[in-house]
Amino acid sequence: MSNLFNRSLGIGGAAIVMEDLAFGGVSAEEKKKAEPKPAACKTMTAEADCTAREDCSWVQASVDKKTGKEKRKAYCRTKPKPKKSA
Repeated sequence: MSNLFNRSLGIGGAAIVMEDLAFGGVSAEEKKKAEPKPAACKTMTAEADCTAREDCSWVQASVDKKTGKEKRKAYCRTKPKPKKSA
């Protein structure tokens, strides 16, 4: 009798797991329909794209005065979040 009981518990548990896998969570289609996030500031290479957004700031290239060569390329970065005052 206990063997029959153990089998039925096992089958019931397997059915619950299969149901969760089949119907639970977010489907792939729903993930595709989700609105994409905007590009990260550090991935932008054009100054116009960077300055168009409020959360990004453009850092000018650093040029050596003597040689005229570029020490560091210009880049876009995320503005720091304002500190909350209590």
